[in-house]
Amino acid sequence: MKKSDKPKALKYRQKMQYSMDKARSKMGRHKFKPEDFEIVTIKVTIPNLGPEFHNYRIINIADIHLGQWLTPTRLDGVINLINKEKPDMVTITGDFVSYEIDGVLKDLSDCLNKLNPKDVSLAVLGNHDHWLGADKIRNVLKKNGIVDVSNDVYTLKKNGSLLHIAGVDSVMLEKHRLNEVMDIIPDAGPAILLAHEPDFADISSTTGRFSLQISGHSHGGQFVIPGIGTFIRGPHFIKYPVGKYQVGDMVQYTSRGLGTNVFWLRINCPPEITVFILESPELSTDEDQ
Repeated sequence: MKKSDKPKALKYRQKMQYSMDKARSKMGRHKFKPEDFEIVTIKVTIPNLGPEFHNYRIINIADIHLGQWLTPTRLDGVINLINKEKPDMVTITGDFVSYEIDGVLKDLSDCLNKLNPKDVSLAVLGNHDHWLGADKIRNVLKKNGIVDVSNDVYTLKKNGSLLHIAGVDSVMLEKHRLNEVMDIIPDAGPAILLAHEPDFADISSTTGRFSLQISGHSHGGQFVIPGIGTFIRGPHFIKYPVGKYQVGDMVQYTSRGLGTNVFWLRINCPPEITVFILESPELSTDEDQ
C-alpha cells in the first residue's frame, strides 16, 4: 500500500471489515477454540547469556489485528493460554489493529490487562498501528503496564547478569531508528531485538549486537504448501516470511501471528503463540543451536 493510497484503501477495507464482522457474529463464528492456535516452542542459545537467565521463557504474539478474524473472545482465550504457559516475559511485535480502531480499543485494553508474566510485557508497533493511530495504541499499552520499546531498550538484571530487549518502530513506515537504539544500548550483556518487519534482519544482523530478532508482519503468508512453504510474500517479508532463519550470527524468527488481514483464511498456517526458551551456553545441551 502506497502512502498516497492510504486514506481511500483504509476506508474501503474498513467497510469490508464491518460487513464481515456482522456476518460472522450472526453466524456465531466468533468463539474461541484452543485447538485453533498452535503453541510453538523455540530454543535459542544466546551467547554470553548469564546462567541466571538459562531457560528464561519469552512468549511472543504478533499481528493481533483485533476486529478481523481475531475477535475479543478469541484474544481473551489466547491471553489465558499465554498465562498458563507461565512466561517470564511477554512480547508483542506489532499490528494490534487493522482498519478500525476506536471500536476495538476498549476490548483490546481489557484483554491485554489480563497478561500476567513474571517480569514484564514489552511491545513495538506495526504499520497498521501507525495508519490507524499510534498514540491511541501507545495509550492502551501504557494503561496496561506494557512497555513500548519502539526505538528503545529495556534491560533486565538478575544477580548481576544483564539481558537487553531492544525494539525498533515500524520499518515499513520509516519510523525505525536503529542508530538511536545502538546509542543507548549498554555494551555489556546480550541483546534481543523486536522488529515488526522480519526482513529488517538483514540490517540488524550487521550490527553484531543482537543474538535474536523476533518479528511478525507476514502472518506466515496465511497459505503454506507442505515441503515448499508460502508463496505469498510482500514488502518487508520477502526473505524471511515464516519460521526460523540464521542471518549471519543472528537468529531471525518470524511468527505466523494471531490474526489475519484482508482474507480471513489460513491454510496449513495456524495462528501462532511462540514460546522462546533462552539457553545459556554454559548450560545448554541443545546441539541444534
